[in-house]
Amino acid sequence: MAADEFRLRRERLSAEFGTHKVDALAVSSAPNVRYLTGFTGSNGLLLALPGGDGVFFTDPRYRIQSQQEVSCPVKVATGPLLPQLMTAARRLRVRRLGFEAAHLSCMLGDALRKELPLGATLVPVNGWIEQQRMTKSATEIAAIRRSVETNSAAFEQAARHVRAGMREFDLAAELDYRMRRAGAESTAFETIVATGARSALPHARPSDARLAAGDLVVVDMGAVQGGYCSDMTRMLFLGSPGTKVKRMYRTVLEAQLAAIDAVRPGVTAMYVDRAARQVLKAGKLDKAFVHSTGHGLGLEIHEPPRVGKREKTRLEPGMAITIEPGAYLEGFGGIRIEDTVVVTESGCEILTPTPKELRVI
Repeated sequence: MAADEFRLRRERLSAEFGTHKVDALAVSSAPNVRYLTGFTGSNGLLLALPGGDGVFFTDPRYRIQSQQEVSCPVKVATGPLLPQLMTAARRLRVRRLGFEAAHLSCMLGDALRKELPLGATLVPVNGWIEQQRMTKSATEIAAIRRSVETNSAAFEQAARHVRAGMREFDLAAELDYRMRRAGAESTAFETIVATGARSALPHARPSDARLAAGDLVVVDMGAVQGGYCSDMTRMLFLGSPGTKVKRMYRTVLEAQLAAIDAVRPGVTAMYVDRAARQVLKAGKLDKAFVHSTGHGLGLEIHEPPRVGKREKTRLEPGMAITIEPGAYLEGFGGIRIEDTVVVTESGCEILTPTPKELRVI
């Protein structure tokens, strides 16, 4: 991304300093640091200043990398970064310093207070940058789209190798391998592959269970590309699905389509969630739906807003969310269908290109 986009993000952030009554903000969360500076390393702090200015702190391992990635002044420290940040804050006469309380351990919080100059105040700030991150720029949406396409390409390639007798481990490894070969930096989360009755576990971890004829197989996978995540769930079936599987699949698909149809600017996230639940209730599967309908995603696989029963956040153009209703029957199996979508001016765009029908192997 261009350096001026990171500058613009810092300017938007600093425009809120007056509202939150801070002179500067210490940013420690790695995704938030990356969002505001472009830094992709594992150790960095940002002192965000008025007008979009800032000072970035890192260690000698990232001296060259930070100079290549970060558009604001960089300070390289040979010891802990926090004292260096506080020294800069004192020099700049910061009196009210905001900090991300949710991202600091008690130990680091105590260290921060010890470094505080006489007369200065610490102001805990939570969710402030995450709120800004909810609405993606065109550049961010393009990155998410690339990640989605990489993810889908990997699924199509791996699906050709699915066969009875292979272990969940084997299919998960094939999916991860194909993602990397297609250009992913990493997986967005541990790939979920669950077969048979284990498909009723929404967040099952791959095991040595073997795929067998008559089994439902859930595949939930996501890629990271350009720092941005994708998320998709598709269903496989080995053999010829029976009436119960077909009926259950049709109901979950209708719930997913209803939720997607409900996505548009101005509606609340819980309105979208309700659209899915109403279909599942009509199909007598509402009690088998045990999680929310979706979540935001971007630099992290789970970001606000949560598309859940009580989420009052109103959708805005540029928000990237998943739509993923499911139904899970203990001892039988589960079905989930998930796409990544972006809210547009008139509705939403489905980014996921992979067909939604039950893939019969």
